[in-house]
Amino acid sequence: MEAWGQQQRDLHRPLLWMHAPSVGEGLQAEAVLRVLRARHPDWQLVYTHFSPSAELLAARQEADLTDYLPWDTRAATSRVLEAIRPTALVFAKLDLWPELACQAAARGTQVGLVAATVSPVSSRLRWPAVGLLQSGYASVSAAGAIAEADASRLALLGVPRDRIEVLGDPRFDSTLQLIGATDPADPALRFRQGTPVLVAGSTWPADEAVLLEAFAGVLRVHPEARLILAPHEPTSAHLVGIRARAKQLNLGDPVRLDEAAPDARFILVDRVGVLARLYGSAALAMVGGGFGTAGLHSVIEPAGWGIPISVGPRWQGSREAGLLAEAGGAVVLDGSNPARHLAAWWNQMLSDRGAREHQGRSAAAVIDAGRGSAVRQAELVERLMRIDQRFRTATPS
Repeated sequence: MEAWGQQQRDLHRPLLWMHAPSVGEGLQAEAVLRVLRARHPDWQLVYTHFSPSAELLAARQEADLTDYLPWDTRAATSRVLEAIRPTALVFAKLDLWPELACQAAARGTQVGLVAATVSPVSSRLRWPAVGLLQSGYASVSAAGAIAEADASRLALLGVPRDRIEVLGDPRFDSTLQLIGATDPADPALRFRQGTPVLVAGSTWPADEAVLLEAFAGVLRVHPEARLILAPHEPTSAHLVGIRARAKQLNLGDPVRLDEAAPDARFILVDRVGVLARLYGSAALAMVGGGFGTAGLHSVIEPAGWGIPISVGPRWQGSREAGLLAEAGGAVVLDGSNPARHLAAWWNQMLSDRGAREHQGRSAAAVIDAGRGSAVRQAELVERLMRIDQRFRTATPS
C-alpha cells in the first residue's frame, strides 16, 4: 500500500477507501461501488479485505488497488494513511477498526459505514468490546443502516444518532444483478433437469448431521429425491467426514460437482465460488449455520432465485431470515427434532408443486422489495467524498 501510494496516488483526485472484510460484506460493498464507479470514473479507489475467502471477490472489483487490511496498530495505520491519503474511509457492514477510524478522522478523512448491520447477539454490544470500540464508532461521519433496529444498535455502539440513516441492504441489488446476469446455459444450472433438487449451501457439520438424516428419510418416501450439498469450507477433511456419514446412512457415495450428470442424485460441491449460481438449479434450499455457532449464512441468494428456504433454529442474527419467515418464504426447523421436521417439509414440497411455487414467490417478493439500496448507500458515500465540514471530527486515537 505504501508503494502504491508513492507511485500511483494522484493527490489531485479524490480517493475512496472501502473496506469489506469477507465475502458477504464484499457483495454489499460491490453493489455500492458499481454505482460509484459509473458515476465517478475520476475517483481513485482502494479496496481492502481481511478474509482469504474474499480474495477472488476483491480481484474483480474495479479498484486501483486491492489488498489485505493492515493490522490495526498505531504505527501501521499511520503509515498507510500517510501513504494513500484517502478522502473518505468507508467500512461495509460493521467491521470498523478503531485505531484506523480514529486516526483517519483526526487527519480530516471522512469515516463512514454502508450496509451497516448490528446483530442483536453481536459481541460488539457487550463489555469489554463496546467500551474498546466506542471511540472508533464515535468518529463515524455518516452511516447507512439496513434497518431501524440496526440504527438503534449502531447508536449503542457509539455512532451519533443524527449521523445514521436507514437505507436498506445493497446486497439485495447485488443478488438481483447476479441472477439477471447469469447465462441460462451456465453449467451450474444444468441440475434443473429431472426431479426437483434441494441445494444445501454453506453448511457446517452440525447442519450436515440434520440434513443427511433428513435426506435418508426423504428417500424412503421419494426415492427420486436429489441433493446438492455445498459445505462452507470444502476442505479434504470436511468432505471425507460427509462421505463417511453418507455411507453410514446408506446414501451412497456422492459425486463431485464437476463429474455430476444433470440428473445425479447426490452431489458434493468441492470448491467455492459457485453456490450463488447453483441455487438457480434448486427447487428447495437449506442454508447452513443455523445449528452451530457460526451464525446463519446468507439466505438472500436462494430467495432471489425464488426458492423456498429452510434454516436452523439459530437464525436470530439474520434479519433477512426473519423477513422471509414472516412472509412465508422460509421455514425455521424445529430444534427438538430438526431432521424429522426437515424431512417432512421436504416431502411436502416434493408432493405439492403449488405450495412450493407459492413459497418461492413469497421469498422472491421480499428480495424484490429491497431494490434500490445500492443507490441510496452510494449517495451517502458521495456526501462523504464532498468533505462536508459540518461532519468533520477530530476524535483522538
